[in-house]
Parts: sequence; C-alpha cells; structure tokens
Amino acid sequence: MPRFTIYATLVVASLIGLIFFQNQLAVALLTGTLTAFLLPIVDAGVSNFRYTRLMLSSVRHYRKRVRVSISYLFRIELNGKYLLIRGSRYPDHFQPVGGVYKFNPSAKDVFRQWSVESDDLIPIDNVSEDDLRVRVPGKHLLSFVHWFEAAKNREVGPHREFHEELVRPGYLPSDTFAYVRSDFVERQIKPVRYSEYAQSFELLIADIYDVTLNQDQRAKLQDLQASHTASNEIIWANSEHIRRRGAVPGLPQNYRISTTASWTL
Repeated sequence: MPRFTIYATLVVASLIGLIFFQNQLAVALLTGTLTAFLLPIVDAGVSNFRYTRLMLSSVRHYRKRVRVSISYLFRIELNGKYLLIRGSRYPDHFQPVGGVYKFNPSAKDVFRQWSVESDDLIPIDNVSEDDLRVRVPGKHLLSFVHWFEAAKNREVGPHREFHEELVRPGYLPSDTFAYVRSDFVERQIKPVRYSEYAQSFELLIADIYDVTLNQDQRAKLQDLQASHTASNEIIWANSEHIRRRGAVPGLPQNYRISTTASWTL
C-alpha cells in the first residue's frame, strides 16, 4: 500500500507538470514518468480487483455497519451427485456440509478497536457463539477482510463442521473418519449488497474445500449415498438440481436447496 501511494503521488505530480510545463523535453520526461508509474497502478488494480471493490464499498458505507458472514463449505461429490444436509437453523433447506468460522478470544481486542459487534440475526447460543457472523463499520471493512486472510486469532481448519454434521450424528463412522483430508479450492468474496433478510448491507465470504477420501472412506460414503433419500436428513443432488434450488420441472417442490450450494459447483 505505501508503494501504491508513492506511485499515485508521482502520477498526480506528472499530470500537474504536463499542465504547466511547455518545454518539449520536460513534457517528454513527464509523459515517460506518467506511463512508467501508471502501468503498475493499473496492473495492481486489475490483479487485486476484489480488494479494490472492497475499498470502494468501505468508502461507500463508511458510516454504516455491514453484516459480514465468513464460512467454509465442503464440496462432497460422488458419482456425479453432491452431498447436501438439512439445515439446523432452516430445516426446509438443504445445504453443503460446513459452517461459519469461529473467532478466538484473542480477537476481541482487535474487534473492540474496530467496534465490531456480534450479529444477532441468528440467536446467539452455545452453537453460534463466537461465529464470524458480525457487524463491521464500513470504514474498517477492508481491514477486517485483511485480518481474516492473515488467519490469526481465528479458527483455521475446516473440519469441525464435517465432524459435527456427518460423524457425530452417525451418518459416517468415527473410526473411518477420525481424520479427514481436504483440498482448498477457492475463496469466494461476494460483492457487498443489500440484504432484505438482514435489512442491511452484507458481505459474504466462503472458502470452498474438496474432501480427499481414502479407499475406506469412499466406500463408507458410497454406503451413505445408497441408503439416504430426500425424505431423510441428507440428499444427493446433481448440479442442475442445485442450480434450480431444488425445483424439478413438473413436480411439486418439497424442499429447497440453499444458494450456498451453487457456490460449490
């Protein structure tokens, strides 16, 4: 960021110089300087578009609070279908295995400094306590995202929800799934938008992970796929079904698939 500031200052100075200087040599030198420093700025803006977009949102909502929810989602695919589980908060929705990251007690000093507040849209209880579902002043929005990406003072691994949603209820055996490997796929940072549900502007961030299965784990997952249907707590949906949010043309819709499921495709 300091380097960016220096480049921007030199570009502005060169533009001012071009307005006031008439000497051809001076104009040529200033034009060269302008080009040399403008290109890195443009390149940085393109390469860090999501941060540029966040910076603009931070300015736009400088005096407002933005609801921020940061989660991780597992993409569990087998035989062309994706495992979705019934939501505990919204039982009429099926969603990917996963949940909201937790922040550690060591984060509270930083949160206090930035006036970060817990979001109570979902009741705060033993399950949702310390969720990274918070209200952040717009002026600190970019700093908050940088804090999250530094991976300090917060939960880092994504495996807690895998265990709580699939192993603890008994859908998958604990001896076979005592340890689960996963590959990080991507981090999705959605544009800040107004949410009717939250009645505020909202920033959603989701880390997507693929589960890496060994032979025994794959066999148990195949057993799970063979034994569960839409009437249970788990469904297996293909990509079209997910994109349609659970709707099947010509048939009544008995349940809904969450928007977040399409993020894993």
